[in-house]
Amino acid sequence: MRFSVNVPNFGDFADARAVATVARAAEDAGWDGLFVWDHVVHRKEARRGQPFGDPWMLLTAAALATSTIRLGTLVTPVARRRPEQLARQVATLDALSGGRVVFGAGLGGPVEDEFGSFGDETDPVVLAEKLDEGLGLLARYWAGERVDHDGPHYRVHDVEILPATVQRPRPPVWVGGFWPARRPFRRAARWDGVVPLFASGHGEPPTPDEVREVAGYVAEHRTGTGAYDVVVGGLTAPEAAADVVGPLVEAGATWWDERGRYTAPELYSLPAVLRRVEAGPPRL
Repeated sequence: MRFSVNVPNFGDFADARAVATVARAAEDAGWDGLFVWDHVVHRKEARRGQPFGDPWMLLTAAALATSTIRLGTLVTPVARRRPEQLARQVATLDALSGGRVVFGAGLGGPVEDEFGSFGDETDPVVLAEKLDEGLGLLARYWAGERVDHDGPHYRVHDVEILPATVQRPRPPVWVGGFWPARRPFRRAARWDGVVPLFASGHGEPPTPDEVREVAGYVAEHRTGTGAYDVVVGGLTAPEAAADVVGPLVEAGATWWDERGRYTAPELYSLPAVLRRVEAGPPRL
């Protein structure tokens, strides 16, 4: 079992120095990873007036402040990005960090705010198609291949995106989705990990039965034989964290991601997050 800290890219964490502070504290306290959100406006009315930071700049600051913890986004909406630009951002961060990047991918949302506000596509079917096609392109770019591609949403002619990533053949790819929808989890089964969200909401720990169902469903649809991660999370009190997380390990979780509740201002408060981080990860 590994343990990560999760922060949004708004509020106090729009400042790269705040993210670097949390990353350094997390590494010192024995956490294994730091993951940030990838939003432009999130929920517009709820976040109006709050600053946002670019996730790749925030992670660059975190990489420069640390030497061992894994770093990445949970999750990046691939359909909102140009795959070639995204490939280069991730490869640059992977080089800077010495091969510590995990790439979290998903459909993204809320769709009307994050996509519709800018005149972008909002049809979930099309966004899912772009996610799948974009992930395929990213894997080829990160491998350093010369790419020719003529797909329904992207066209590439005789291009290499170099340098390739430090991690070979590419960084781990974790795919997010809302359980019990099935398609995102069949997609996740084709990659290296799954990041399920549940009806209980961000910041609320799932039940062991929910984790067991997700882990079992993904295992049924996997075609690869390598290591696979099941990433779940929520908010815990240090003195009770082991009681929450322990049963989830038995249910199939491989990462616990410490994350705040959507509706709490502590979600984007540096002092509040630091207090939890400095107390250290659950001791199982």
